[in-house]
Amino acid sequence: MAWGSAGRAALLMCRGPAASYGTSVTSAKVQVNGVNLHYQQTGEGSHAVLLLPGMLGSGQTDFGPQLKSMNKQLFTIVAWDPRGYGQSIPPSRDFPPDFFERDAKDAVDLMQLYPYKAVQLKYSLVKVIPVDIWFVNSTGNLRGKNRSWQMYHDVSLLECLSKNFLPLNTGIRDVSKWSEKVKKPLEEMYGLKYFAKTCEAWVDGISRFAEKSDGNICQELLPDIKCPTFIIHGEKDPLVPRAHAEYIHKHIKGSRLLLMAEGKHNLHLRFAEEFNRQVEDFLQT
Repeated sequence: MAWGSAGRAALLMCRGPAASYGTSVTSAKVQVNGVNLHYQQTGEGSHAVLLLPGMLGSGQTDFGPQLKSMNKQLFTIVAWDPRGYGQSIPPSRDFPPDFFERDAKDAVDLMQLYPYKAVQLKYSLVKVIPVDIWFVNSTGNLRGKNRSWQMYHDVSLLECLSKNFLPLNTGIRDVSKWSEKVKKPLEEMYGLKYFAKTCEAWVDGISRFAEKSDGNICQELLPDIKCPTFIIHGEKDPLVPRAHAEYIHKHIKGSRLLLMAEGKHNLHLRFAEEFNRQVEDFLQT
């Protein structure tokens, strides 16, 4: 995602906790591209915010503080489980060469369906990309087929990976080496067998991109992203070097970058109040 300058961030820190409006979170499944996708929804705002999780992620495990505390008067918050993750099983998760594009298409098509028509004119993305640098992508008004395709295109372009990221993530292939705190909620959701198998498959799927001559998914397409974009990176992230955030910021024209000094891989959970406040501010500008 993106953050503002140091001065602006300091100003925002002086504000009170992120406001909320109502507490109800609804849950349902809807058929999208032949798969029953599970989603959670809360809030009554005219601006919908779609929360997209990363590997093995779901609304339940990845976005509790956002579903609970983001401003529900200004926003309608939608957290979905991609196919094969969370409660969007079946099918079992797989990783064909186009799995990033497939997830992007599912996400966009989900937002075109009936439950969101009241808020469909404008929606934004909150996404953990493969390098787990946070993006907020504000798409503006969505009208007609051409705009929907542009939205899909922009989501796909956010799936960016560089070759030097791969060694960092092959180390997570064996879930028995994960910390108990991190792996416990995933074991509870998936069971150990599915959790371990899917993690291995994800690492293998990501590693296949290294076989490409340029060793990346779509770095060269980053300049094509036209939506206002906010990038957030944790300085203490043990998996993702700062250089990734800086590269993405450099190549998405007009993007903003926030480096959180104490942030690690789960900064949106550990520093949820600040994270929510910064995202809300960006989405209102």
